Amino acid sequence: MKQKIRIAIFASGSGSNAENIIRHFEKHAKIEVHSLLCNNPDAFVLERLKSFNVNQKVFNKADLYETDEIKSYLDWYEIDYVILAGFLWLMPEKIINEFQNKIINIHPALLPAYGGKGMYGMNIHKAVIAHEEKETGITIHLVNAKYDEGRILFQIKTAINPGDNANTIAEKIHLLEQQYFPKVIEDFITTPPKVSKENYS
Repeated sequence: MKQKIRIAIFASGSGSNAENIIRHFEKHAKIEVHSLLCNNPDAFVLERLKSFNVNQKVFNKADLYETDEIKSYLDWYEIDYVILAGFLWLMPEKIINEFQNKIINIHPALLPAYGGKGMYGMNIHKAVIAHEEKETGITIHLVNAKYDEGRILFQIKTAINPGDNANTIAEKIHLLEQQYFPKVIEDFITTPPKVSKENYS
């Protein structure tokens, strides 16, 4: 019988957010990160997290979309919440339906602006610069069947200053992600009804 609420993290890239989340919950009384699921066998996240006591599973598109491989994995290990930390594929409806309001994603922009298919990472930061925005930020939201359209849990802004470029914006966004993502996850899981910016000021 499991003792804690179990999280599974899905990631596709370097895994800095995944590591930060794992560190945040390492000694948590109620929540544990049980698994990392990755759709890229060459992703650095797999190497980065080897030293942590977290199960790893690499999968392909067929596993996710054409079979019940991933859904069965989540069921077998009694996963309670799914966290998308730099995961670039759309979650299939069969998983969304099973984890209603229990899949949380982070997006490096102020949704609904700069969301949707193809809007991730440096693509977003370059678009923000191209449109001469004065501010950007992060959005943490629940996941539904469409890219970046689930209910927003939390947003916080950062200014875009003269001389900023896509790289400097990426650095600002990374700092916000590291500061807020684990806290918002924790607050949502332990007190689901509401998460607001005031919790973290």
